[in-house]
Amino acid sequence: MTLVRLHRTSSYAIPSLFSSSSSTAVSASRFSRTSDASTCGAPAWIGKGLTCVCFKRKGSYERICMSLTPLQEERLRRLKHRMKVYFDASKPDHQEALRALWSATFPGQELHGLISDQWKEMGWQGRDPSTDFSRGAGFISLENLLFFAKIFSTSFQRLLKKQGERGAAWEYPFAVAGVNITFMIMQMLDLDSTKPRSFVRPIFLQMLSENEWAFDLLYCVAFVVMDKQWLERNATYMEFNDILKSTRVQLEKELLMDDVLRIEDMPSYSLLC
Repeated sequence: MTLVRLHRTSSYAIPSLFSSSSSTAVSASRFSRTSDASTCGAPAWIGKGLTCVCFKRKGSYERICMSLTPLQEERLRRLKHRMKVYFDASKPDHQEALRALWSATFPGQELHGLISDQWKEMGWQGRDPSTDFSRGAGFISLENLLFFAKIFSTSFQRLLKKQGERGAAWEYPFAVAGVNITFMIMQMLDLDSTKPRSFVRPIFLQMLSENEWAFDLLYCVAFVVMDKQWLERNATYMEFNDILKSTRVQLEKELLMDDVLRIEDMPSYSLLC
């Protein structure tokens, strides 16, 4: 698996997900379509002559604006900031997030330390998961795993627990796969580009304006799509990168579908439970 190193920057956290307490209840409805004060009344950007392009959807041509509304700009800024946060094992909030991930993954099972052989049970490459975050997509990949574990716990546990059932040749390392999925989505959305290479990016930004958790929801969809393709192809570890590529193709195809206006509208979203 190809991983990249990120530059260190300040942390952006999702505090509500970091509680390792078993009493913390987080429901999927909490991350459904939201409204912001900036969407009420007449938006300030109206009348500025947005640059738009057209593409065919639902039998007619729709406009996708390349210029961003203030709401989109703010949510994109937050998301891009999250993507640049380097995992730092010395930071208390990063340690807390790691402990929260353990608690959500193995409820009731005590973690002996942030560096422990126990982490291998989750599919990390060694006894210190921070090394995989450092080589991979950074702190946001931890946030994504934690989001998946807490919001779609049934799907998360199903994918986690079936690892090892078919033997080593058939397995993919669950946690490391999650880090790679985060990086794949970052590449697919191409959010740092000044000129979008496809309609996927502007479509996603519209979804982000509807729901600021769109990236995290897309991550969960990507994980179950990847697992489904893995099983259908009886793939081996050596085929992981090919499966990841085909997962990206499937995600792009669904995002461009006529009736997909939210992440929840994607056909593969139904795989989550």
